[in-house]
Amino acid sequence: MSKTRIAVAGAGYIGQAHMGVALASPTCALSAVVDPSPAAAAVAARAGVALYTSMEELLAKDRPDGLVLATPNQLHVPQALQCIAAGLPILLEKPIATTVAEGEQLLKVVDETGARVLIGHHRAHSSIMAKAKEVVDSGKLGKLVAVMGSATFFKPDQYYADATWRREIGGGPILLNMIHEVHNLRMLCGDIVAVQAFASSATRGFPVEDTVAINLRFASGALGTFMLSDTAACPRSWEQTSQENKAYPTYDDEDCYVISGTNGSLSVPTMRLKTYPRPQDRSWWKEFEVGVVGMVRDDPLKHQIEHFGAVVRGEAEPLVSARDGLLNLRITEAIAEAARTGRIVDLTN
Repeated sequence: MSKTRIAVAGAGYIGQAHMGVALASPTCALSAVVDPSPAAAAVAARAGVALYTSMEELLAKDRPDGLVLATPNQLHVPQALQCIAAGLPILLEKPIATTVAEGEQLLKVVDETGARVLIGHHRAHSSIMAKAKEVVDSGKLGKLVAVMGSATFFKPDQYYADATWRREIGGGPILLNMIHEVHNLRMLCGDIVAVQAFASSATRGFPVEDTVAINLRFASGALGTFMLSDTAACPRSWEQTSQENKAYPTYDDEDCYVISGTNGSLSVPTMRLKTYPRPQDRSWWKEFEVGVVGMVRDDPLKHQIEHFGAVVRGEAEPLVSARDGLLNLRITEAIAEAARTGRIVDLTN
C-alpha cells in the first residue's frame, strides 16, 4: 500500500513538529513544504522534500493527498477556504480562526461542501486524555460534580520581547493558552454553557492579562474552577505534567486536573484514582479505595498524523471537527469577555 502524501504549509516550530511525525509515519509520507520565508529552504532540505513558496505553486506542481496548515493564525481561514475550493483535505492548526465570526464563515463552507477538515487540537489524540475520558465515561466516579484545573507556568521576559504583540490585547494566556484547556475540559466533562472570570495584570503590568481565575458551568450541572497564569512559578500545567512534549521539564507528582464525582475522583495526568468501594456507604469518614489507572504515555502529534491520514483516505471522520474548533474558540472568547466585563457569559444563546 502506498503512503498517503502529506504536505506541510508553515515551516515554523509547530510546522516542523508536523514534518517530523510525517517523516516517521508508517502510513503517511511528507511530500513537500510550503513557506515563502528564506529560512524554509534549509528546513525543506533537511527533510529531503521540495519547497514551494505558495499554495498556488504547490497545487499546480505537486498536489498532495492532504495538507497540514501550520501557518500564522490570520491565514488560517483564507488558506483553508482555498484548500476546500481545491478539494484538498486539511489538518488546520488551532485556533480555527482569529475571531468567532471568521470561524463561522469557515464552518458554513465546511458544512455546505462536506470538506474533510481536522482541527489541530493535538491533545485530543493524547493517550492520557483517552484513558481519563474512558474512566469518566465508565461511571466509576459516579455523577460528575466538579472539576478543578490549572495551567500555571512562567514565561520568561524574552517571550514578550521576541513578539511585543503578545503584550497587547489579543495576546495573553486566555487567547494563546486557554484554548487547549477548553478542549480538554470539554472532552472530559462535556459542553460548557456559561463562564465567569477575574483577570489581573498586576505582575507584569501589560495591557493584557497575566493571571485569570475562571468559573465554568457544564451542561450536566457540574461546575469547574480553573487557574490560568503565565507568570506563576508553578508546574501545574499540561506541558509540565504530561511528559508528552520533551522540550519541557516535567514533574510526575503534579496534576493539572482533578475530576470529582459522587463516588470518587480522578487526578490527571498522574491518573491517581480514589473511589468508595461501597457506593451505598459513602462518607468522608470512610476510606477511599486508592489506585492508579494504567496507561501509556505517547506523543499525541504522532497519533494525530495517523488519524489525519485516515481522514484523508476517507477511513475516519475528524476527531476534532471544524464545529469543535469553533466551539473552543467561542468559549475562549467568552472567557475574555467575562474577564473584561465582570459578568457571566451565557453560551447557550
